[in-house]
Amino acid sequence: MSLKHQISTWIHTQEVAVTRVFVVQHVHLLPDGTEDVKLIGVYSTKKSAGEAVERARTHEGFKAAPNGFAVDEYVLDEDEWKEGFVTC
Repeated sequence: MSLKHQISTWIHTQEVAVTRVFVVQHVHLLPDGTEDVKLIGVYSTKKSAGEAVERARTHEGFKAAPNGFAVDEYVLDEDEWKEGFVTC
């Protein structure tokens, strides 16, 4: 078996399926009291999500509301909303 084939085989055995993602959002209140929610991105690691927050914090608007970021972890192929809802 060639070295190239051995490396290729090793790389393929090291692959791990992504089963969780990290969603980065930013929320701030508008003058009328409504929430303005922005989806920053979806990332495969918590570290990547944190890096995205740090990048976004350097941009106009986000600088003024640096505490509006949220990083939420989600499991793929799993329902997050498991109940109905009522509209008033």
